[in-house]
Amino acid sequence: MNTKTWTPEGIPLDKPSPARIYDYNLGGYHNFEIDRMVAEQINKIYPDMALNARVCRAFLRRVVEFLVTQGIGQFLDIGSGLPTVGNVHEIAQGANPAARIVYVDIDPIAVAHSKAILADNPNAAAIQADAGHPDQILSHPVVEDLFDFSEPMGVLLLTVLHYVVEDEKAYGAVRVLRDALAPGSYIALSHLSYDDAPPEIIEPLRQIGARSEIPAKARSYAETLRFFDGLELVEPGLVRPPLWRPEGLDDVLLDSPERVLGWAGVGRKP
Repeated sequence: MNTKTWTPEGIPLDKPSPARIYDYNLGGYHNFEIDRMVAEQINKIYPDMALNARVCRAFLRRVVEFLVTQGIGQFLDIGSGLPTVGNVHEIAQGANPAARIVYVDIDPIAVAHSKAILADNPNAAAIQADAGHPDQILSHPVVEDLFDFSEPMGVLLLTVLHYVVEDEKAYGAVRVLRDALAPGSYIALSHLSYDDAPPEIIEPLRQIGARSEIPAKARSYAETLRFFDGLELVEPGLVRPPLWRPEGLDDVLLDSPERVLGWAGVGRKP
């Protein structure tokens, strides 16, 4: 596909994007040569990266399906990335046509594509914003228009908080979101972690992040658990993503969850 047909004006083609690298690992085509180059550098060091992307996508599906069963009809997906099969609005509105969804991403290409897909969907929208600045997200006119913050909602923070490398900023962002939610709301997150990772891959992965100007901060189990302060963890708690309410053969790496570099969980605001 010619990139001119799907690239907004003014997008630099020489800087990689986490959203487009993720898209490449999922087999998508909305990525540039620089994204593919960085992805392949990572894959040489950590060959399970593409599988990790699929694991995270499966976790997203299971979380949204669970939240729908809990009566959640509002979803704020922060760090949503490029749209692909099994988007939040497809899952949620498939069960409840009145469900409302706002996608948030810092990548303008991800936002442009989401807007195009949602053009005829009055209950879903996409905005460009930074996960590290939740006040700007919560006060955005689109968010204020679509959501009723007096009612429970689901906030999704999947594979995004490790890009907020300053601890105070990352934990503060989740705290602001939590405080804005009505009781009975949920926050779901997955986070990069090098717990139990082969020691020889850790520094090379950090160097790739530094060189590509998309540094990420891996956090331990205990550090990831801190994001759920003030929330009640839903069973089975904070676990490797494949182990969060698995459903069977569709759940990638269910038999080898330790191969996933991260933790995942869902918390409920009491």
